[in-house]
Amino acid sequence: MGLETAHARPPQAALYWQRLKRNPLTIVGAAVFLFFLAMAAVGPWLAPYGHQEQNIAQRLRPPAADHLFGTDQYGRDIFSRVLVGSRGIFLLGGTGTLLAALIGTTIGLFSGYCGGLVDEIVMRLLDILLAFPPLLLALVLLATTGPSLANLVAVVTILYVPMLARVVRSMVLDLKTKEFVEAAKTRGEGQLFILFREILPNALAPLLVETAMRFSYAIFLVASLGFLGLGVQPPSPDWGLQINEARSYFASAPWMLLFPAAAISLLVVATNLMSDGLRQVLHPTAGRR
Repeated sequence: MGLETAHARPPQAALYWQRLKRNPLTIVGAAVFLFFLAMAAVGPWLAPYGHQEQNIAQRLRPPAADHLFGTDQYGRDIFSRVLVGSRGIFLLGGTGTLLAALIGTTIGLFSGYCGGLVDEIVMRLLDILLAFPPLLLALVLLATTGPSLANLVAVVTILYVPMLARVVRSMVLDLKTKEFVEAAKTRGEGQLFILFREILPNALAPLLVETAMRFSYAIFLVASLGFLGLGVQPPSPDWGLQINEARSYFASAPWMLLFPAAAISLLVVATNLMSDGLRQVLHPTAGRR
C-alpha cells in the first residue's frame, strides 16, 4: 500500500510545474523578468551607441529607425541608455536585497529560535526601523552619508533587513515546535545544525517569495532616489535619473521620459507577478482561510 502511494505521488518538480501552468500571469511575469535580466547582462554590448556618446546635431530627435527610442537633449541615444541602465538597477537593487535576505535570515533564525528576552530586544530594535517610512529613511541616510553606489546598496539592505527578519522569525516560531526539530534535539544535534539544516530549508519557500517582493520594491526605491538626485549621479544612464532629466523636456520630447518610465513599470509589475506566482507555486495554502 505504501509502495503504491509512493509511486502515485508526482515528483516535486512536476507538482510545481502543474501549479505553475495554472498561473499564466506568473509565466508572463517570469518571462519579462528574465528578458530584463538578460538585457542587464548583455545590454552594454548590444547597445548601438555609447550611453554617453553625444551628438548635438541629433538632439531631441523622436523615435526613428536609427534611434529606436529617440535622443535626449545632448543627442544621446535613449535606447542605448535604457539598455545600459538596466544593469545598475539589477546590481544596486539585487545586491541590496540579497544582502538584506542574508542578514535578515540570520537575525530571524537566531531571534526566533532563542526566544525570550533576546527575541524581544531584537524585535523592538527592528520595529524602530520599521517605524520610519522607507523612502524618508532612505533620504535621511543618503543625505547624511552622501550618494554613492556603496551607500545605495547599504540603504536598500538596511531598509529590508527588518521585514525579511520578521518573516523568517515567524516561520521559526512555528517550525521549532515540530517533531523533526525535537528529534534533532534528541539526537544531540547542535543549535547551528538545527537552524541551518532542519529549520531553514523548511522556511525557504516564504523567504524566496518575500525576497522577490522586496526586490521589486528595491527597483522602485533605487529609481526614486535617482529621480530625487540622491541616487546614482550623472552621467549615469540610471532610469530614475533619466526621468529626472527629462522633466523639463516632456512637452517637446515626451519619449525622453516615457521609455525609462515604461521600463521601470514593466520590471516592477513583472517582478510582482513572479513573486505572487512563487507564493502560489511553493506555498499554495498561504492566505487561505
